[in-house]
Amino acid sequence: MRDRASPLLAAAALAFAPALALAAPPSWVVDKAASRLTFTSAVSGQAFTGRFSRWDAVIHFDPKDLAHCDVTATIDVTSASTGSGDRDAELPDQDWFWTSHFPRASYIARTFQAAGPGRYVAIGVLTVRGVAKPLPLPFALTINGAAAHMTGVIALNRLAFGVGQGEWAATDTVPANVTVNVDLTARRAP
Repeated sequence: MRDRASPLLAAAALAFAPALALAAPPSWVVDKAASRLTFTSAVSGQAFTGRFSRWDAVIHFDPKDLAHCDVTATIDVTSASTGSGDRDAELPDQDWFWTSHFPRASYIARTFQAAGPGRYVAIGVLTVRGVAKPLPLPFALTINGAAAHMTGVIALNRLAFGVGQGEWAATDTVPANVTVNVDLTARRAP
């Protein structure tokens, strides 16, 4: 009897192994009305805040299974606005985002690290204007049932991505560093 049970258990384990290996962290759907992607900088010492009104993210995240998490965020850079008509008219130009050639930016993370209770770091790659650079993104996360809220702040050197060329490459009028703020609300996908 014992000899028959062992092959049956082994067969059952093999049959379920692919299903267990394919188990992925839950998917999350961004609540776009409750989420914001903003950036802050200054022109001639006058601070301003801008935002991207069109962006989305495909999120697979489980704080108990960081090894299998991933995020792909896509930002429509043509949706950037700062509240200044003159400044907003220049953002799509070749010196700034050059949206006719690079209408989208992306952030792709496949590695995550715990950084304390409710705190994590996404290790990903940001691509802007066709320039891809590694970017660790520290963030705070709270999950309550099927709802999640994530906030993160990161300083970027715009010049590393070719944003602000020509006369704007100098940092006396517009500083090199831009602060990006992510405030994301999501719901667990059914």
